[in-house]
Amino acid sequence: MAPSEAGDELVFFVNGKKVVEKDVDPETTLLTYLRRKSLSNEMTLIYYCSHHTANACLFPVCALHHVAVTTVEGIGNTKSRLHPAQERIAKSHGSQCGFCTPGIVMSMYTLLRNNPEPKMEDIEDAFQGNLCRCTGYRPILEGYRTFAKNGGCCGGKANGPGCCGGKANGPGCCMNGKEDSVKMLSSSLFNSSEFRPLDPTQEPIFPPELLTQSNKQQKQMCFKGERVMWIQPTTLKELVALKSQYPNAKLVVGNTEVGIEMRLKNMLYPVIIAPAWIPEMNAVQHTETGVTIGAACTLRSVEEVMRKAVADLPPYKTEVFQAVLEQLRWFAGPQIRNVAALGGNIMTASPISDLNPVLMASGSKLTLVSKEGKRTITMDEKFFTGYRKTIVKPEEILVSVEIPYSKKGEYFSAFKQASRREDDIAIVTCGMRVLFQDGTNRVEEIKLSYGGMAPTTVLALKTCKELTGRDWNEKLLQDACRLLAGEMDLSPSAPGGMVDFRRTLTLSFFFKFYLTVLQKLSKNLNGTKNLCEPIPSNYLSATELFHKDPIANAQLFQEVPRGQAVEDMVGRPLMHVSAAKQASGEAVYCDDIPHYENELYLTLVTSTKAHAKILSVDVSEAQSVPGFVCFVSAKDVPGSNITGIANDETVFAEDVVTCVGHIIGAVLADTQEHSRRAAKAVKIKYEELKPIVTIQEAIEKQSFLKSIKRINKGDVKKGFEESDHILEGEMYLGGQEHFYLETHCTLAVPKGEDGEMELFVSTQNPTKTQEFTANALGVPSNRIVVRVKRMGGGFGGKETRNTILTTVVAVAAFKTGRAVRCMLDRDEDMLISGGRHPFLGRYKVGFMKNGKVKSLEVSYYSNGGNSVDLSHGVMDRALLHLDNSYNIPNVSSVGIVCKTNLPSNTAFRGFGGPQGMMIAECWMSDLARKCNLPPEEVRKLNLYNEGDTTHFNQKLEGFTLRRCWDECLSSSSYHARKKLIEEFNNQNRWKKRGMCIIPTKFGISFTVPFLNQAGALVHVYTDGSVLLTHGGTEMGQGLHTKMIQVASRSLGIPTSKIFISETSTNTVPNTSPTAASVSADINGMAVHNACQTILKRLEPIKQSNPKGSWEDWIIAAYESCISLSATGFYRIPDVGYDFEKNEGKPFSYFSYGVACSEVEIDCLTGDHKNIRTDIVMDVGTSLNPAIDIGQIEGAFVQGLGLFTMEELRYSPEGNLYTRGPGMYKIPAFGDIPTEFYVSLLRDCPNSKAVYSSKAVGEPPLFLSASVFYAIKDAIYAARKDSGLTEPFRLDSPATPERIRNACVDIFTKMVTAPDSTVCSLASLPHMECLW
Repeated sequence: MAPSEAGDELVFFVNGKKVVEKDVDPETTLLTYLRRKSLSNEMTLIYYCSHHTANACLFPVCALHHVAVTTVEGIGNTKSRLHPAQERIAKSHGSQCGFCTPGIVMSMYTLLRNNPEPKMEDIEDAFQGNLCRCTGYRPILEGYRTFAKNGGCCGGKANGPGCCGGKANGPGCCMNGKEDSVKMLSSSLFNSSEFRPLDPTQEPIFPPELLTQSNKQQKQMCFKGERVMWIQPTTLKELVALKSQYPNAKLVVGNTEVGIEMRLKNMLYPVIIAPAWIPEMNAVQHTETGVTIGAACTLRSVEEVMRKAVADLPPYKTEVFQAVLEQLRWFAGPQIRNVAALGGNIMTASPISDLNPVLMASGSKLTLVSKEGKRTITMDEKFFTGYRKTIVKPEEILVSVEIPYSKKGEYFSAFKQASRREDDIAIVTCGMRVLFQDGTNRVEEIKLSYGGMAPTTVLALKTCKELTGRDWNEKLLQDACRLLAGEMDLSPSAPGGMVDFRRTLTLSFFFKFYLTVLQKLSKNLNGTKNLCEPIPSNYLSATELFHKDPIANAQLFQEVPRGQAVEDMVGRPLMHVSAAKQASGEAVYCDDIPHYENELYLTLVTSTKAHAKILSVDVSEAQSVPGFVCFVSAKDVPGSNITGIANDETVFAEDVVTCVGHIIGAVLADTQEHSRRAAKAVKIKYEELKPIVTIQEAIEKQSFLKSIKRINKGDVKKGFEESDHILEGEMYLGGQEHFYLETHCTLAVPKGEDGEMELFVSTQNPTKTQEFTANALGVPSNRIVVRVKRMGGGFGGKETRNTILTTVVAVAAFKTGRAVRCMLDRDEDMLISGGRHPFLGRYKVGFMKNGKVKSLEVSYYSNGGNSVDLSHGVMDRALLHLDNSYNIPNVSSVGIVCKTNLPSNTAFRGFGGPQGMMIAECWMSDLARKCNLPPEEVRKLNLYNEGDTTHFNQKLEGFTLRRCWDECLSSSSYHARKKLIEEFNNQNRWKKRGMCIIPTKFGISFTVPFLNQAGALVHVYTDGSVLLTHGGTEMGQGLHTKMIQVASRSLGIPTSKIFISETSTNTVPNTSPTAASVSADINGMAVHNACQTILKRLEPIKQSNPKGSWEDWIIAAYESCISLSATGFYRIPDVGYDFEKNEGKPFSYFSYGVACSEVEIDCLTGDHKNIRTDIVMDVGTSLNPAIDIGQIEGAFVQGLGLFTMEELRYSPEGNLYTRGPGMYKIPAFGDIPTEFYVSLLRDCPNSKAVYSSKAVGEPPLFLSASVFYAIKDAIYAARKDSGLTEPFRLDSPATPERIRNACVDIFTKMVTAPDSTVCSLASLPHMECLW
């Protein structure tokens, strides 16, 4: 049946309301559709009462026929009532910036709809596809633990009044496992007894109309857009006919691959056929030889089928099924598995597919259908013919897949190694099968299939042939490794890089398989003597599958003093003021602002070359795209095209581009889709110039940004002469992408007169945004108003770099006279906005035999990118933190910023401090090894003391670090656990544990003195309500919440009477950026001062009516013509530093903290598991313990990403390989420490900040270095087993590749030796001494 010419009607439901759409464009995703309807893109799909989460950014709206969609707005709101899933994440402090919150809420909601009483493991699994950059995940899991039937302490009463017989999280509570006699100590950040119970009977019902449709025969659907036709047949016959008519058409079920290709790879498929309704392609059938699964079955349904088969069938028959389940366990996230199809996974023919090696090694059979008939083929070495190609003919359709039962004497394993355990693509993946002759250990058949080792999934045919007929013993292992090392070879320039790591993994995986099979053989051939060699007990852990226990945690803080007024919220764990709105989807972010009439959408046109002259820009093809309005470039700038902090940047590139992502122009169109298409159609010709990409290249070519800084103290030369030992080395730290969940976004609205323009921007820096925009438009700053409601995260990335987008959008709005909007895609944002500065540190340190440091010479090089931006400030802070927390009597240091052809790197949480301290810990770690002393003793020996002077000559006052150190050692049971770790390492060859305790000292103040100022504005209305405005912006850190608490105490009124609407340049002018961790300090004091002005004016009124209410006093003041509006101002006194003279006071005070972390590494794969972290942090007298603990945990997990996971990879030509969440991995729920304990240091008021508090945003981030050095400690243990005891270099991040390559053993030597055949295992007779 041919598709109809007229478009069909698409019928579905959204939040219970019927939607009928005609003329649907197949390129429209559910995300785009929901955004047009002003709804959240976080939702669940309901197919006949079964709930599924899905990625709205990929899911085609055409696939929604007869589906019910529930968004976060549809389950609850603040106006009527919140759903328990919304309420609990808000009240448990699991929402900070809130941009990710709706997605997490809907994942939890979906789980609860399908399983109202989940286990804690189910909850953690449900979040595999969700990311959060703010919270550190712990409070989310803690809040949702209350839904679990095995919720931890006391059967799920954790943190509630019933915990431990009323001792909830206090002394004797099982949640913290330790007594604490200190009075006024609490860890109850929320009270779970206040939560609304979950009542499944109150949930929205599945639309009855759709229930009646379930038994009706569907009819073929067809939707035609501007470029794509979508056809959804209902029978196999129709499908076969369509594929014959359109042989090049793509078959799409979940759109998880094609959607990405069309969106990000600029590919176009004019015809898409959706086979989701074909009965034969959704059927599951158990045959004599295996289970046949329809190709359109989702991976979630495959998982369910496999799980049931494993439960119902004898274990010997389900070896392959268990391997499939193990691979699916780590396959993407639930949002993908719920919609992605088995057949799509096969036909995509990805060389790094998780499932294809399993299907190939098992010999799964594929049934293909076409007009010529049906055929069945085996998925073997002939199936994949080239990169993304198979033997399936264009007109053929994959109908089903038969996954075979395993036989007696057959064993199967599957392995996968990725950068991140959860929701990540594989680096190397494999399926391994062996069948033994009956009752023996002789190999009858063996298949070893690998992904990630060639352009296709491959079988190691030569190795398998050689191993067939051999006994499963040590000689076979030796030969297999030798053969695989030769057969699974990669050229040094192989796509994907990591050549040695990938080759090593092929051997490591086989070794794991060998041990696993040997273990099973020993059990199954128990009665047959001498057939199986015994496995050494210290090898057994190599066979264990990855397992992580549900998290356990405690957060300890000092309660408010007895007698503090109930309405005084300072010091109490007040919920983030926007948390409920964020959880219900009501919180408004920049792109949520309703569209203006005639609004245009802008898409940037950026350079594809890192360094080149622009020869021509051709927009003719773009002009033919429907909806195209105009192209904007440098000639359209009415003011100055020069911009940037150092005036060394341009709004638009004119003659030369200096990085990939350099903005050349922008396209304006009527919709986002049209502007994107038009932007891709702009053709630019270049004359390429040689780029400088790395720090090493910049050093070679002396490409530096001016202003080289130095800090020198003491006599370094004399210090080295007096030292017992001198250690030299270097360390490289990679950069980091901010990965705020809300990308850069600007909406510019021209006002039509006097050059006025209103800008809604996601920025930490309204003043610089105003200034740069005014400069570009050629108008005074008083014509530009910048407004910031909230940001979906910032972390420094929106301190200056938002201006590169905002100025472009403003110029476009000026040119057209119409409102213009742009929100960058993730890959665009990562491409153009820069990130944390990569650093290279070179050091020479002199020290005594006892580990006491005498002298340090250090050079820091940072990769600044193509402009100055904030690079000099970042380097300044790195130099000021080169000591971390250690007293170094003689220091010579230099900091050099390299100029390269990368997008300008910028501020990022810590602002150079983490890089400076990380290199200090590198040499501290190595010198402890050199002295053969415990690292914790050497670190403590070198710690500062109260009254000591730093290398920049600032005296340390209120030095609480040693208290933090001692408390952390005690609370972590450091010494007892260290002994247990030593025992574990002695008992395990291929798993090693490590532990490390790390201090931090972080200076608080902007290092540019004039930025240490803030303003506030307080309006009191006649009803007694207060409107508060201050210079800081809210990006999730809880600044507005804290400011309301400060104002509440200052005015003596409840927080409910105080409201903050937004931050804007027309209320508080000339604001400093919300950065450097000082925002609560300076804005809090400004708020306090404004409130004091109001109170002083009210004094006569209060004296005349001392028993009156706040409202009485305000009315009386108004009627007495007393102003009820006041400004406040504050500056940090006595800060400023001279680098040349090494004198002054760069910081107002310091924040201190200590963390102890324990990890476990897999020496064979490079995987690591974060077992436990204990943090003790000095935050002064906390304004809000819940927010401060949230900042500590969030910073720690962000640092965890920096030091162990997040890796930016560039080509030699300056192209960013790791663009978008598919390639760049931030920590996920499963990456946080299994045990996570945070304690705020007690009784440590800080006289330098508002209400004795301390800054908390940046200081904790470096504490995650404890994980890095715990990993290094574990690697030392592994290397020791290989006879290596000297210090070794480990650069950051400690990725699986770096960990595995550092665990030197026979496998690594086999793949890195010039002649791998020389590294034979044959000369080593016994497994116990093989490695």
